[in-house]
Amino acid sequence: MMGFLSYRVSSVLNRAVKQFGKKFMFDSDEETCWNSDQGESQWVVLEFPQPVKVSELRLQFQGGFSGKSCKLQGSAKEEDLKHIVDFYPEDNNCLQISFQTVFPIQDAPLVQRLKIVFENSADFFGRIIVYTLDILGEKVL
Repeated sequence: MMGFLSYRVSSVLNRAVKQFGKKFMFDSDEETCWNSDQGESQWVVLEFPQPVKVSELRLQFQGGFSGKSCKLQGSAKEEDLKHIVDFYPEDNNCLQISFQTVFPIQDAPLVQRLKIVFENSADFFGRIIVYTLDILGEKVL
């Protein structure tokens, strides 16, 4: 996984950041997760200290709480985000099972900012639950 400078999320369930905050996507603990609040178009933004070329996106969702239609956007520093790729996780809808999905990214541009948008969710209320988020690729100097 590539190191990043900062990250933000659209929301946290009931604003309970100590229990469901964004940091839990990156703590390597199978028991913790980021849990969004309800609503459409939940998102995660990652900012890198230098340009990167993303080759793969790995997400581990809670069954029944994954994104159904998602998109990856990116930009150099403060430029407007541009569409990179759409992706569609397959949710097994089993609440007891978390599942990892891997999305190869072909011909990704150099970016310093990435935005993953979960346009809609397998959950009726639009909540997203992510246990791990890994971005694979290379730093470009």
